[in-house]
Amino acid sequence: MKLTSTEFVDGGMIPVRYTCDGEGISPPLNISDVPAEAKTLVLLCDDPDAPMGVWDHWVAWNIPPTTREIPAGAHPGTEGMNSSPKKGYGPPCPPSGEHRYIFKLYALDTTLELAETATKAQAEQAMVGHILAETKLTGRYRRPGQ
Repeated sequence: MKLTSTEFVDGGMIPVRYTCDGEGISPPLNISDVPAEAKTLVLLCDDPDAPMGVWDHWVAWNIPPTTREIPAGAHPGTEGMNSSPKKGYGPPCPPSGEHRYIFKLYALDTTLELAETATKAQAEQAMVGHILAETKLTGRYRRPGQ
């Protein structure tokens, strides 16, 4: 399974448009090689470099396994709570220095029964024993003037 973006390469810089210094919308993502037996996809994005511990930027589940593209600014599947705490995509906005933003995609053998207020930890718990494949895409961002 592969997760890519037309806006940045793995390990590359995320364009300003997709951060708090721009429009703050989610970047476009492309999905390929999903296992045929997948029932659903889960998309998580977090910042492991946040000063107070891992910061969750996006939690989405029950994305159809036939999805091949998530357009910029889209709201795939059911979106849960990020660390802000708000529903949907929370754009990169590092307080200082350069941070990594890791988009993680999981193919599951089941759909998830979660409340729309679910967090990343709750989604990860529900995925245990159901992951068929996983992949990731890492972007970096440093705010202008830092």
